[in-house]
Amino acid sequence: MNIPNHVAIILDGNGRWAKRRGLPRNAGHIQGAKVVEDMCEITWNMGIKYFTVYAFSTENWNRPDDEVAALMKLLRNYMVNAKKRANKNNMCVRVIGDKSRLDQDLQDSIADLEEATSQNTGLHFQIAINYGGRDEIVRASRQMAQDLKNGTISEEDISEEKLNSYLDTHDLPDPDLLIRTCGEQRISNFLLWQVAYTEFYYCDCPWPDFTKEELTKAIEAYNRRDRKYGGLKEE
Repeated sequence: MNIPNHVAIILDGNGRWAKRRGLPRNAGHIQGAKVVEDMCEITWNMGIKYFTVYAFSTENWNRPDDEVAALMKLLRNYMVNAKKRANKNNMCVRVIGDKSRLDQDLQDSIADLEEATSQNTGLHFQIAINYGGRDEIVRASRQMAQDLKNGTISEEDISEEKLNSYLDTHDLPDPDLLIRTCGEQRISNFLLWQVAYTEFYYCDCPWPDFTKEELTKAIEAYNRRDRKYGGLKEE
């Protein structure tokens, strides 16, 4: 089986998973975070080199204040042991998105985590926090415009490759496979530039119930695609 180099996942269904069980939405987010940790090990053992998850979008600030606070608390809790866990597993961790809106303690924790794991050679794990595809392109465009103004680059330098170099993911390969859980079939402003040639896979399973078996189904579907010409492979 051909294993994709880079898998990205839109982690959908935490709240619905909790509601079906008569639990508060935060219980779904807590369980979803545990599944993310499990998937880091599972993806690497399957041969996936890059794993990117959509944890908190630029639009998620519009959720109820108590839910946003709970998500930020969950992020802080993750950061407590993240460095030790990542180094133990030789995992390189980074956060993509506009980190400037996060509280300073979170920004400091993220910077420390990224620095401490930057030389690790195992799984490259990207967490999208306060991330939006449109926002990323706008931020990249603003920086490019500033460099044009400063004379660092010229108009002749502008190309797809140059714009890509300003993105949060500038040194990462584009995703081969994008998975969205819980039945929705939207990109939801995730990696808009990067998924131009990515294969999409949607499943009904909510993220807290996602398992190695569900990931295997997604990769099997990926293997039935013709990556060169598009569409399904001929039998």
